[in-house]
Amino acid sequence: MRHASTSTVARVLHEDPAFDPDTCIDFEVADQQPPAIHADRRRGRGAGLNMPGRFERESREIFDDGWESIEDLPPFKTEVQEERARTIITRNESPDISFDRSINPYRGCEHGCVYCFARPTHAYMGLSPGLDFESRLFAKPNAAELLERELSKPGYSPRTIAIGTNTDPYQPIERQWKIMREILDVLDRCNHPVGIVTKSALVTRDIDILSRMAERGLVKVALSVTTLDRKLARTMEPRASTPEKRLSAIKALSEAGIPTSVMVAPVVPALTDSEMEAILTAAQEAGASEAGYILLRLPQEVSPLFRDWLLRNRPDRYRHVMNLLRSMRGGKDYDAEWGKRFRGQGPYAQHLGRRFTLAAKRLGLNRRRLKLNAEAFIAPQKGGVQLALF
Repeated sequence: MRHASTSTVARVLHEDPAFDPDTCIDFEVADQQPPAIHADRRRGRGAGLNMPGRFERESREIFDDGWESIEDLPPFKTEVQEERARTIITRNESPDISFDRSINPYRGCEHGCVYCFARPTHAYMGLSPGLDFESRLFAKPNAAELLERELSKPGYSPRTIAIGTNTDPYQPIERQWKIMREILDVLDRCNHPVGIVTKSALVTRDIDILSRMAERGLVKVALSVTTLDRKLARTMEPRASTPEKRLSAIKALSEAGIPTSVMVAPVVPALTDSEMEAILTAAQEAGASEAGYILLRLPQEVSPLFRDWLLRNRPDRYRHVMNLLRSMRGGKDYDAEWGKRFRGQGPYAQHLGRRFTLAAKRLGLNRRRLKLNAEAFIAPQKGGVQLALF
C-alpha cells in the first residue's frame, strides 16, 4: 500500500472569518470520483469518500499493491485539535439571511450529515470535506473569553447572534468540551440575544441557562428535522440525535418556556419531501410555535459526496432525486444565487413552498415571529479591553 504526498497551497485562507461556501469561487468537482472508503473503516460515518480539498495540488489515493493490507487499516476515529482562535464573532452581509453575525465553537461536525453544506470549509484547513470533515475536528476552547472581549469593545452594537448555522454547537464532542455552555453563560450575563439551530437533543442540557434567558426574551431554539424515518436518518445523518429525540427536545424546551421552532431541513426531493406535513405536525404537537424549511444544497464537494451516498443507499431513487433537484437549480446540482439557494425555483419548488405555507397555517405555526430583545444588553466589564485612564 502506498500514498502519494499531499501539499497545501491555500492553508492560510482558513483564517478568513467571512468564508461562505456558497459565494466563493466556483469549483467544478471532477466526474471521476475517488475510490470509496471500505465500509468497515467508515462504520458509523456519513461520507463514503475522502477526496482531497480543492486547494490541494496533489491527490492521495489508497490502493492494494498485492499485499492485501488495506483491510488492516484502522477505522476512522474522531480526532479533536485545539484551535486558538483570534476572533469568535463572524460577520456576514448576505442579503437573504436574517442575521449579520454568528459564532462557530467548532470546525467540522461529528454528526456526519452527508448533505451538510458546510463540508467545503474543511478544504480551507488542507483537509477533506469528506470523512475528514466528520472525524478531524477543531475546538475553540477560548471562545467564551474571546466573546466577552469582543462584547466589551467600545461601540459594540448588540444584535442577535446565530449559533449552529454552519456546524452544530451541540455535536457529540460538546459533551466533553462544553464550549457552547460557556458561550451561553457569557451571553446570559450580558443580556445578549441568541438564536440556536441544532440537530442534537444535547441542547436540553442547557435548559437552566436557556430558560433564564427566555424570561428576558433573549433566546429562541430551532431543532432541524430532516426525516421521521429512523433508518433513513441513521444512514444520512449517522451521529445526530434520532428524530424521536429531537422531537422530545422540542417538547422539553417548550415546556421550560423556551421559544422553539422546527426547521424541515434539508428537504430532499423524492426522498424526504413527502414527510413535510408529518414533520410539521409532530413538531407542533411537541410545542414548536414557528417553522421553516430549506431545500437541499449541494455546493462544491458536497455534490459528489451526496451522489455517492445516494448510489450506495437509495440507488433506485438516484435519477429521480437528482433530476428533481436540478429542475429547481437551473439544471445544475446547485445554484448559489442569493434569494434562490434556500428554496430553489420552478414549478416543483413553488409546489413545496405552497405545501409548507398551507401546512404551517393549518397548524397555527408562524402566527407571530418572535423578535429577540437587544435593548437589555449590558457590556461586560472584564472582557480584556484596556480601559481608558480618563
